[in-house]
This record gives sequence, structure tokens and C-alpha cells, in this order.
Amino acid sequence: MTDLSRRDFGKLALAGLPAAWALRHTTLSAFDKINSRIGGVQIGAITYSFRTLPVEDVLKAYTTIGIGEMELMSNHAEALAGAPSGRGGGGGRRGQPMTPEQQAARDAAVKALADFRKSATQATFAPVRKRIEDMGVELKLLCYNMNVERTTDEEIEYAFMMARWLGVQAISTSTQVTMAKRIAPFADKHKMMVGFHGHANTQDTNEVATPETFDAVMAASKYHGANLDIGHYTEAGYDPVAFIQKNHGRITNLHLKDKKKAEHGGQNGPWGTGDTPIKDCLKLLQTNKWDIPANIEFEYEGDPVSEVTKCLQLCRDYLA
Repeated sequence: MTDLSRRDFGKLALAGLPAAWALRHTTLSAFDKINSRIGGVQIGAITYSFRTLPVEDVLKAYTTIGIGEMELMSNHAEALAGAPSGRGGGGGRRGQPMTPEQQAARDAAVKALADFRKSATQATFAPVRKRIEDMGVELKLLCYNMNVERTTDEEIEYAFMMARWLGVQAISTSTQVTMAKRIAPFADKHKMMVGFHGHANTQDTNEVATPETFDAVMAASKYHGANLDIGHYTEAGYDPVAFIQKNHGRITNLHLKDKKKAEHGGQNGPWGTGDTPIKDCLKLLQTNKWDIPANIEFEYEGDPVSEVTKCLQLCRDYLA
């Protein structure tokens, strides 16, 4: 049972509800927010961490673990809004062509998803935000990944409209350097920050991975920033602490994971087994009072709810 504020209790009393009934039927989602701001640092998670779970269980994971801030993947947002999957009835075995029936089912599913996106409005996604808020979770970011070869201008506009309908502060995206110039007019139009997610492929100059490629995408618009994945940045051979110090005003959010440097194999594993300075990055935010969401991104083997719970506890230990 949660405590009612005086104001909320007064509203219920004025509505003629008996106090005992009000207390029995008060829910966590109605009056309380889940607090995962630790030592002044907002710890959250991207829903991708729970990608192996049904979308309803993805939501439950936040309340089970106690995570109060969410970075919502676009496929999860659409699923919660009632969109068709876009995948149809499956296909042949890996490497085998689909049968005509399977191809027809896939084409129909793709069209159904496209039709859903064309007809989407604020009324489509407002209930998604409300549901997350009612859980006591703050929805701050939409992750909408884009690809230079497949993403049309219409889809870029849809991504920004979805972000507006969801009421988020910024979009995070895994994309290529050359997409920055295409995204820039949309970011400028909607006046919304876009955090470019980095990876570790430093050999491909069109991948966002190096300090120079981050500088290039951020130069395309004042609304372009960095979704710094401190694990991938470490794997690529760079210092995420130095990046945060230099670019903190342009960072939409961090992704927290522990990866080894490429020279040590580049593996992703439980926190404490890699080379990523997770604690140093979090302490830097804490010391400087930089309000940058630090979102757990679980990618190694294991049960996501159990492992993200461990990651959250380590954040508490690091920021104590």
C-alpha cells in the first residue's frame, strides 16, 4: 500500500469516496514513480535488453526490477500500439527460398504494417505513453534505427512523428554517417535531438565508431548528438570518459555494457569481466551533475530480468 499525498487524499475525499476505500484501492502507478535515480544519476534501460521476452513481459520487467526510466524500441512501441508484426507467417529454413505461399504471407504482412504506419496518429501512440507512465516509469527516449539503403524519407518523418506522439525528449538511432545529412532537416524541423549510437567497426568510414565520425554526424545539425555506447566505444579502442567530458552537452544518453577492447577479443559479458570503465563514467555524471540518462543494455547470455537486476545493483554500488 502506498501513501497518499494530502492533495490527492483531498481530491478523493471531495469526490465522496470513503478514506478506507481510497487507501485499499490506491495503486503504485496512480501516485508513485519508480525511482532509479541513484546518487543523482538517472539509471534506466533500453527495452532491447528484454528482446527475448513477449512485449507484455518487457513492461513487467521494469516494475519487477525497479527501473524508472525507459528507452523504448520502435518495434516495441508499435506492438504496444497494436501494429501487425510485418513478418507474416515465417519462411523457409535458413538459406532456403520461401514458397509462393510464404512469400505472399510475408508481402501481406509488410503491407499491413505499412498501412498501420500511414494511418498512425497521436491517438495511436498516446495510450502507449500513458500505460508506461501509469507503471511509474518515465519514457524519455525512442530508439528508431535507420539504414542508409532501406530507410525512406517518409519513414524518417514517421520516426519523428512517433517520437512526438510518445512525448519523448530525443530519438536514439543506430545508423550510418551518411544518414546524418538526410536526418538533419527532420531534426531541425521537429527541433528534436537525435542521439547517434556508436559501434566498434572503425574500418568502415560510414559507421559511427570513432571520435571523428561522431564529430561528423554532430556537425550536420545542432540537434544531432551522441547515444554513447560506452562498451562499443571501449571495444573500438577509445576512452568513453574523455568523450563524455568533451561532449556531455550533446549526449542524449549512455548505453551501459561491459565489453573487452578489440585487442582483447571484444567480448561482451557480465559487468566486471570486460575493459569498460562503467564506474568511472557513472561517477563522472554524478560528480558534474550532468543529467544524462545511463541506460543498461543487456546483450550477453543469461536471463534478462536476473542479469539487468544485477547490473542495477552494481550501479548502486558504483554510485554509493
